[in-house]
Amino acid sequence: MRIITTLFITLLSIQAHAEEILKYTHGPDSLVQDGVPQGTVTQHQFTTSKVYEGTTRDYWLYVPSQYDPKTPACVMVFQDGGSYVSLTRDFRTPTVFDNLIHKGEMPVTIGIFINPGEFAPKKEGQKPRRNRSVEYDTLSDAYARFIIEEMLPEVGKSYNLTDDPKGRGICGISSGGICAFTVAWERPDVFHKVISHVGSFTNIRGGHAYPSMVRLEEKRDIRVYLQAGKRDLNNRWGSWPLGNLQLATALGFSGYDYKMVVGEEGHNAKHGGAILPEMLRWTWRDYPGVKPLKEETRTQYLQQDYTLLTEMNERR
Repeated sequence: MRIITTLFITLLSIQAHAEEILKYTHGPDSLVQDGVPQGTVTQHQFTTSKVYEGTTRDYWLYVPSQYDPKTPACVMVFQDGGSYVSLTRDFRTPTVFDNLIHKGEMPVTIGIFINPGEFAPKKEGQKPRRNRSVEYDTLSDAYARFIIEEMLPEVGKSYNLTDDPKGRGICGISSGGICAFTVAWERPDVFHKVISHVGSFTNIRGGHAYPSMVRLEEKRDIRVYLQAGKRDLNNRWGSWPLGNLQLATALGFSGYDYKMVVGEEGHNAKHGGAILPEMLRWTWRDYPGVKPLKEETRTQYLQQDYTLLTEMNERR
C-alpha cells in the first residue's frame, strides 16, 4: 500500500511539473503599458483578387502612432491575420508592436493581417469554402504574387511602404508558417524576414521537400526564425517537430541567418505568442535605427536543445 501511495504521489508531482512547464505567460511587452502610444487597427475586405479569382477575405491594418507619411514605413504581413491581430488571444501583435516600436527595438512598421480567401457558398445555407490550404501549403509563387501584386499595392494606396526587402517581414502559424517561408523563398528580392510558428513543413502539399531544396539550391538572402513544439503533430502528413528540425539543420548547413527555438507545447500559439517580442527583436536586430540587440535573455521559453525533439518519438 505504501508503494502504491508513493507512486501515486510521484505521478501527481510529475503531472504538476508538466502543467507548470506548459504554462506560457505573456511578458510586459505583450501587455498594454502606460505612456506607450497605441497604433490604430482598421478592418477591411479584399474581393478583387486575380491570383485567387472569386475569393473574398478580411484583412486588418495596424498603423503605429509614429507613422509619418513622408517616410516609408517597414511592413510585416501576417497570415491567418485574425488570430495575430486580436488583442485577447495568444499573439497580441498590435500591442507588441506598440511596445517595441516605442522602445526603438523594431522600426516603425505597418502590419498587414490577412485571412485566407473564401469562396461564396454555392447553395443557400451552405458555409463558404475556404481556400486556406491551396494558398498556404502550395509550393509555388502564387501566394507571393498575391501579396506583392495585389495586397501591397492595395495598402500602398493609403500608406507609404518601403520597397527595401530588408524592411519587409512575413509571418504565419502552421500552414501560414510554411506560407511565410514560401513567399520569401520565391521572392527574396521583396521579403527578407520570416517568422514561422509551428510551421507545417510536412507533406500536405509537398512542403517536406524544403530541407533538400535549401541544401541543393542557390542560397537566398533571407533571415528565418522557426518556433517549434515538442508535442506538435505527428500524423500521416509527417512530424511537425522533425519537419522544423530538418529545415533548421538545412538552413544551418547552407549558411543562412536563422534561429530555431523549441518549446514544450503542441500545435498551438501558446509558446509562440509568449516569445513573439523576442522573435521580433531578433528579426529586426540590425535594421537601421533599431537599438542593437542585447545579450538574449535566457528564459524557459528560449530553448535551443534540439535533442529535445527526440523525446517526441519516445512518447508516440
